Amino acid sequence: MTTYLLAGGGTAGHVNPLLAVADALRERDPAAEVLVLGTREGLEARLVPERGYELLFVDKVPFPRRPDAAALRFPVRFRRAIAQVRAHLRDRHVDVVAGFGGYASAPAYVAARRERVPFVVHEANARPGLANVLGARRAAGTGVVFEGTPLKGASVVGMPLRREIVELDRDARRAEAAEFFGLDPARPVLLVFGGSLGARRLNDTLAGAWADVTATGWQILHAAGERNDPVDPGDPAYRLVPYLDRMDLAFALADVVVSRAGSATVSEISALGIPAVYVPYAVGNGEQALNAASAVRAGAARLIPDAEFTPDRVRSEVVPLLQDADALGRMRAAAGRVGTRTGTGNVVAMLDAALG
Repeated sequence: MTTYLLAGGGTAGHVNPLLAVADALRERDPAAEVLVLGTREGLEARLVPERGYELLFVDKVPFPRRPDAAALRFPVRFRRAIAQVRAHLRDRHVDVVAGFGGYASAPAYVAARRERVPFVVHEANARPGLANVLGARRAAGTGVVFEGTPLKGASVVGMPLRREIVELDRDARRAEAAEFFGLDPARPVLLVFGGSLGARRLNDTLAGAWADVTATGWQILHAAGERNDPVDPGDPAYRLVPYLDRMDLAFALADVVVSRAGSATVSEISALGIPAVYVPYAVGNGEQALNAASAVRAGAARLIPDAEFTPDRVRSEVVPLLQDADALGRMRAAAGRVGTRTGTGNVVAMLDAALG
């Protein structure tokens, strides 16, 4: 029996690909033991047990960003975290470790190396986190989602995706999706969303430009976010919802997507071959623009900077795109080339190679 330890967490961007790989390992070999390493503070503390996996804990020890009291305490706290993981590796007889970034991964990589347990690294973002930068230096294998991600020895393996996305037959589910959202399956649909909390820039811009979109014969499915309350104009061609709890059906219905550019979002849209207009989140280290870059270079997507995504820009760029069937056809073909639905299997293959 093989025992796997999957390390990562903090955010959905780390937890969801980890769980996709865990599911694949368990399905392939029900006798295998699949354990997850995470912190008590991260999203994994809720999602991992809900999925039926045992969660082993490690202390959350952020890397210091400035010379302060936390930086002085870091060496002792990090050594303690490494010791915690080494104890898990020995007690549970772990055969191989996979790290997906986040606070749990850095001590997992060091502990695995010291215990002579092979480990692999998966990086979801085009700009890698520090834990994975360090882990990749000694990893048995390093997989990335986006071409050009600067990690030592990296190969593009794609994003481990949710089963409902991997197995989605968009054409077969379109009528069901249209009925679910109350739209016409015979008319094209522009899907707009900014994540679970929504995106104020997308909401405000759409409020000033939605009529220009529907005037072309297109419909709009707009997820505004659970914390936002935009005015619903009541037009039957404009379906406004707070949240998309059936993302698979939303993607089945979408002919074009306007969204932020988180790594999972870009990966899913490209894997499904949907043309996209990305409006990267402007706060942070610029990783969303980098996430979208490979799809833009391939011709599968366009990018509009957050500050430039205005009603006038929708009228001058997005509306003409919706009316250009040839351009959309080229974008669909390009998305099919840049996207992949095999990310989960590719990461499992890395684990197999590390064990071998």
